[in-house]
Amino acid sequence: MAIKKEPNGRRSIQVEVVVPGTPEQVWRAISTGAGVSSWFVPTTTEERVGGTIVHSFGPGPDMESRATITAWNPPHYSAAEGPLGPNAPTMATEWFVEARDGGTCIVRVVHSLFADTDDWDNQLTGTESGWPTFFAILKLVLAHYRDQQVHAIHELSFPAVSSDQAWATLALALGLTGAKVGDVCNATSAVPPMSGTVTLVRQTKENEMIVHLQQPAQGVAMFYAMPCAGLVMASVNFYLFGDRAAEVVSRDAPGWRSWMSAHFPPPATSAAGGTM
Repeated sequence: MAIKKEPNGRRSIQVEVVVPGTPEQVWRAISTGAGVSSWFVPTTTEERVGGTIVHSFGPGPDMESRATITAWNPPHYSAAEGPLGPNAPTMATEWFVEARDGGTCIVRVVHSLFADTDDWDNQLTGTESGWPTFFAILKLVLAHYRDQQVHAIHELSFPAVSSDQAWATLALALGLTGAKVGDVCNATSAVPPMSGTVTLVRQTKENEMIVHLQQPAQGVAMFYAMPCAGLVMASVNFYLFGDRAAEVVSRDAPGWRSWMSAHFPPPATSAAGGTM
């Protein structure tokens, strides 16, 4: 979808999805820290105007996104504002929940900023392109694991190869090469072996796949390799639910960290400390 540009300098994009649930149920999933963490990234939220929302996209403070809540009207509308980065404009994010027939709701997110040049348009389109995959996870969570506590594993690497090469490595190691929506996968070389049904495959600029898991616990797995800000990111993500989820995460998180390091080792450094 093209960026909407208005005469006053406002530039915006919006993405929407139809999900199962009442407005109250959907609101908990998209507006509370526990809810957002169950389908997006680890998140904390102070649920009030003036409160802070923190999304953690990886280890370290440089991988955090912070915004201040400017509107809070459950279960239908919230808004927050936060900087895109140093010397960047502020980006506003608005969430809308609208009830539909058949026990469903429309969720709509709108990102906007004010600028008199195109310098920040890539930030908007990049943000826009990421939502369809996460919204697919949201739909699965609301359909099967609504209001359940998530136990998650998020492992991220920055391999020194192209995103297509990184994806080829990731898919081959997990037994997912060429997998299509509806395929049943049994990744016997994973940590531990996992099985489930492929529910989404995206291979455009991003290489992404979602698996609705049966083992090692009930939940959702997302794998991706994509370019981002001049780097390549490769990641494995597990959103696990049910009685065994906490045990599985405690047992397997170190193994996945080692697995990612083995398949995507950091760049070698010379004896003088420089990058090879």
